[in-house]
Amino acid sequence: MTEPELLHVQCPDAQGGHRMAYWQWGDPTATHVVVCVHGLSRQGRDFDTLARALCARARAPLRVVCPDVAGRGRSDWLKDPALYQIPAYAGDMLALLAQLRPGVLDWVGTSMGGLIGMVVCGQPGLPLPVPVHRLVLNDVGPAIRWEAIERIKTYLGDTGRFDSVEAAAAALRAISATFGPHTDAQWLALSRPMVRPLDGPDGGFTLHYDPAIAIPVRSTTAEASAQGEALLWQLYDNIQTPTLLLRGADSDMLTRETATAMAQRGPKARVVEFAGVGHAPTLVADDQVACVTDWLLG
Repeated sequence: MTEPELLHVQCPDAQGGHRMAYWQWGDPTATHVVVCVHGLSRQGRDFDTLARALCARARAPLRVVCPDVAGRGRSDWLKDPALYQIPAYAGDMLALLAQLRPGVLDWVGTSMGGLIGMVVCGQPGLPLPVPVHRLVLNDVGPAIRWEAIERIKTYLGDTGRFDSVEAAAAALRAISATFGPHTDAQWLALSRPMVRPLDGPDGGFTLHYDPAIAIPVRSTTAEASAQGEALLWQLYDNIQTPTLLLRGADSDMLTRETATAMAQRGPKARVVEFAGVGHAPTLVADDQVACVTDWLLG
């Protein structure tokens, strides 16, 4: 399969519900499901390279599902911006899993997607169809450096206007240098799903997401962030799933000290660092893809 199928799930909320889109790769009847969840301002097509590799390497039927978290990609925008937060996203994932009905479930989460994964894996009593079998946390942990949050605040919500997809790709590249080296072709492939055409006679393009996703982030304080860290450590310590932690060696989000602590407590994650990369590895480079496929399928 060279292209995924676009599907939707209806998710409940206090405003009457919303649809979450997801991209499905591989065998649609497979009971082994790998759910890949993207970062804060990204969308599900970030995982195209990894999904193709997983499907090609799997020795048994496999389904790879990559949701567009609410407010991103092809998913609905939420009427209440206050719901653009991890607990609501985790609720949407439970609705998705109820629809997918996996027999074996793996989770790959980049940044925000990893935080959602920690909620799903570390909160006893959630109505999961099956426990998560293997977990990949991509450059994220319970402790998030405040400096990284402040950096994100400088650009999140500014969706802009661009004359072409190529112009948008260039602008995204300027704020995404920490993703590490990519060829022009790789970067354009990552960037195409990041834009949507603008209505109106002038045309052009803008970034795919609802600018209101920035509202909860901008209202976050250092004190609230510290309180959230204590809760996230509690969730992490509850995780019993074998866990692989990926870290960009130059990450400003996940410190080496936090990664070391994650290797020593909770699920005692196996830690792999990638040189020349910050926040966050895009899982496009061959060594990054091989690391994840080995963990999930090896």
